[in-house]
Amino acid sequence: MKKKLLTAALLLGTFMYSNAQEIKTVPQHSANVGLAPIKAGNWMVGGSIGGLGYSFESEAFNIGVSPRAGYFIADGLALGAQASLGLRTVKDADNQWNYGIAPFVRYYIPRGASATGRFFGHGDVGITGSNAGKGTSFAFGVNAGYAHFITQTVALEVMAGYNYSKANVNVGEKATGLGVSLGFQIYLPGKNR
Repeated sequence: MKKKLLTAALLLGTFMYSNAQEIKTVPQHSANVGLAPIKAGNWMVGGSIGGLGYSFESEAFNIGVSPRAGYFIADGLALGAQASLGLRTVKDADNQWNYGIAPFVRYYIPRGASATGRFFGHGDVGITGSNAGKGTSFAFGVNAGYAHFITQTVALEVMAGYNYSKANVNVGEKATGLGVSLGFQIYLPGKNR
């Protein structure tokens, strides 16, 4: 009986000792970046996924990606360029690819900033095209968004706004309307930091 009790106590002690050595970490959901604006001279690199959807009427699936890079010319104000690539698949029809390039301006609004996020306005004007038509056409977008910093240099973003493009020039089709996109940005410090 003593041997069984001693063995049980030894096993219990070993189990409790091994549990005491476990390091429990909590995943990081946000980072404190302070209330100061993003400084002039910094860079931003990232992208977003938008236009994701499925139409039951036309049995069409849409998705678009937009990589972008920008440079902060002043505190909270970035200029840059973005590309766009979109795919539309329709049942019993050829896939349609849309593409474009546009310069953009983004302004991080000082009011409403929190220690872990920033509101911003984003505008772009550029050209767009499609494999279904020849030539290129005008495109623009006006969006508002929020960047939530998960580390000091990485933010998850959501943008919503109005976008227009006349991607299929010969057919005269256009895509106009409200849209939502999700993305991320990496903020790289410039030389003056």
